[in-house]
Amino acid sequence: MAKAKKSKVEDFRSMENEALQSKVTEEEVRLKKLQFSHAVNPIENPLMIRQLRRTIARMKTEQRRRTLGF
Repeated sequence: MAKAKKSKVEDFRSMENEALQSKVTEEEVRLKKLQFSHAVNPIENPLMIRQLRRTIARMKTEQRRRTLGF
């Protein structure tokens, strides 16, 4: 039998605080570059912007969960 695939949320929960923060910063920079390139010349798959925004939101939600102590 195949193992169940680890979800993105589980990946974020297993990361250290500093690693998670650096990943958020890295992804935000990537999002800004993607948005700029899309404004100048439409990208092939504009849904990538939405996916990246949601991934950043998941990471920030995990950071907030940790600060609240859940």
